[in-house]
Amino acid sequence: MGALKLVKPTLDYKDEIWNFRLEHGLTASKIPGANGLEVCASCEEWLKKIEQLNEIPASNYLALREADSKVVGIVEMRHVLNDYLYTFGGNIGYSIKPSERKKGYAKELLRLALCECDDLGINKVLVTCSKQNIASAKTIIANGGILEDEVDRGDKIIQRYWINNLNKKSY
Repeated sequence: MGALKLVKPTLDYKDEIWNFRLEHGLTASKIPGANGLEVCASCEEWLKKIEQLNEIPASNYLALREADSKVVGIVEMRHVLNDYLYTFGGNIGYSIKPSERKKGYAKELLRLALCECDDLGINKVLVTCSKQNIASAKTIIANGGILEDEVDRGDKIIQRYWINNLNKKSY
C-alpha cells in the first residue's frame, strides 16, 4: 500500500474520478461516500452536484495514492447528522475502488477522514456499515469504532459504530 492524501475533487481528476465510477459498474445502485456519482452521466455533472448540495453541510474528498496520483477512494464527511444519517448513514461515508481493495486503503482513508473531522471539531463520529460488510466493520473497529447497536433498514441490518475522535492525528 502506498501513502494516501485527501484532495478536493476537481476537473483536474476528471479521468480518475470517472475510472473510479466505471470500475464500480454502470449499474451500481450506490457507491458509499460518492454522493450520487453512480447516477451522474458525467464527472462535470457530479462536481456540480456536490458543489450545490447544502441540505447537510459536508466535505467531499478523493483519496489519492501519493506515488502515482491515482484515485483509490472517495469519502464524504457530514458535519451534522439529520435523523436519517443518525440512524443509518453516519458522519462518514467512504468507498474504495474495487481493484484497490484488500490493500489497507480503507483503514487509512477512514483515519484521514477522522483527522478532517477532528479539524472540523467533530469529536464523536458515527460510522455505519451493513452487517454483511465484514471488511468495513473491521476497518471501523481498527480506527477505534465501538458498536452501539444494529438497526433494521428493511433491506439490510445497519451496524452503528461511534468513534471518540479526540486527537486522532496522533495515531
